[in-house]
Amino acid sequence: MAIKKFVALDRSFKTRPIYITGESYAGKYLPALGYYILKKNAVLPSGSRVNLAGVAIGNGLTDPEIQVATHAVNCYNLGLINEKQTTLLEKIQLEAVGYVRKGDWNEATKARNRVLGTLTNMTGLATLYDFRRLTPYPNRVVVKFLNDVEVKRALGVNESMVFELCSKAVGDALHNDVMKSVRYMVEFLVKRTRVLLYQGQCDLRDGVMSTLSWVKKMKWEGIREFLEAERKIWRVDGMLAGYVQKWENLSHVVVLNAGHLVPTDQPVNSQVMIQDWLLERGLFAAEKTEKDGQ
Repeated sequence: MAIKKFVALDRSFKTRPIYITGESYAGKYLPALGYYILKKNAVLPSGSRVNLAGVAIGNGLTDPEIQVATHAVNCYNLGLINEKQTTLLEKIQLEAVGYVRKGDWNEATKARNRVLGTLTNMTGLATLYDFRRLTPYPNRVVVKFLNDVEVKRALGVNESMVFELCSKAVGDALHNDVMKSVRYMVEFLVKRTRVLLYQGQCDLRDGVMSTLSWVKKMKWEGIREFLEAERKIWRVDGMLAGYVQKWENLSHVVVLNAGHLVPTDQPVNSQVMIQDWLLERGLFAAEKTEKDGQ
């Protein structure tokens, strides 16, 4: 219903390419939304379809069973914990994985929370979202902005609605969903539309290692070529911004000097990245085959 309402806002939306983007838990709901759209498109007449052109996920939680098992080794390699702490953390990680394999989603989520809580206590970091920060992200600014009446009107939101940064009601409702994988949905999407996965280099929750750990296990005919594709140096205005690896529909970007909230940490580079990806230019341009060059 929400998708239909959005498309109905403007006639041109029916033919324009539509991209859906998000970060963090969007690693779960964007694949689900894209999957739903493409499945529905397959049985709808052409005039009723949503013209989905791509999905962009930043620092996403997508395959939690695999991702939860990466925290200890990642933080050890960064020098944030020692071997004894690594062993302890790995034990809790294995508990989370074990609950997932049993289908005990309630306990699996609790175990993941213990992993993150233990890691925070071990490191003393202000936030796992960016190990460089001495204080948490200034989230109050976001709350104030999204509760502004003019912003609500621009977004088409009922003015009586109050935005909460972290809603207990939503958290409780999604508790048993947290550790469920949607990797198969990403595999479905990448065969049919463009997918961008990007991560801030300094995120300890859903960062580069966490993401690539499940990407390399994807069941997709292009995964070997993607993993063997050249990782290119990405610059913005001559300055090093990160790295891009691409094969056919799948693009992966490491954004330097950024944490979990990439657009907050690197607003200019984020805009360049998303625009270049949308327009398929620069490092995101379609690969030229031998046939194209003839």
